[in-house]
Amino acid sequence: MHRKEQIRGNVKRLLAELPKEVVLEAAAKTRTTEEIMAAIEAGITIVGENYIQEAERAFKVIGRMVKWHFIGHLQRNKVKKAVDLFDLIETIDSFSIAEEINRVSSKIGKIMPILIEVNSGREPRKFGVLPEDVDELVVKISALASVKIEGLMTMGPYEEDIEKSRLYFRETKEIFEQIKKSGIPAVDMRYLSMGMSDSYIIAIEEGANIVRVGIGIFGPRRRV
Repeated sequence: MHRKEQIRGNVKRLLAELPKEVVLEAAAKTRTTEEIMAAIEAGITIVGENYIQEAERAFKVIGRMVKWHFIGHLQRNKVKKAVDLFDLIETIDSFSIAEEINRVSSKIGKIMPILIEVNSGREPRKFGVLPEDVDELVVKISALASVKIEGLMTMGPYEEDIEKSRLYFRETKEIFEQIKKSGIPAVDMRYLSMGMSDSYIIAIEEGANIVRVGIGIFGPRRRV
């Protein structure tokens, strides 16, 4: 079967399978613009990009046909480009990067929607704020006028037994609900972005309403 047809088939199958309140985000790391377009033609409305350069290349062709989410680690020197291009930045894990986004956004009159990335596995080499520190960070960032917290995102550790991911997703959902109940001004807890190609079913069972699927849509990544 032709690769584009496979991509379209995968998207249609996933969209039919997911509950209607869950959004399917195409994680497009290393994928070509043609592959991303095939996914969009089948019904994808959100594209997640890890790298600014790859996103810029795809955006030149695709434009605002879809929403663009940044799902990689955002470096300070890339903030301006990220604010210009993306509709949502899912990976904020420090006040300093939020402050820089606020500074850049305020200059162009934009309020930048963000998610706080939670290091739910407490892995020393992973990005994300520790679960016990999320609340404090949310309160600090909520005071920034040109940044809008709209929820949480987590990766969770890689597990051979995917069922073990459930604990990390559950804890992130609990934090999400606590923040929602606390009613912090200027915080709108709408999105819980959890789960990838191997774990999205468990993530949805634990409350995710955005799932980031790459291989499950595009097939195995080509070696680069």
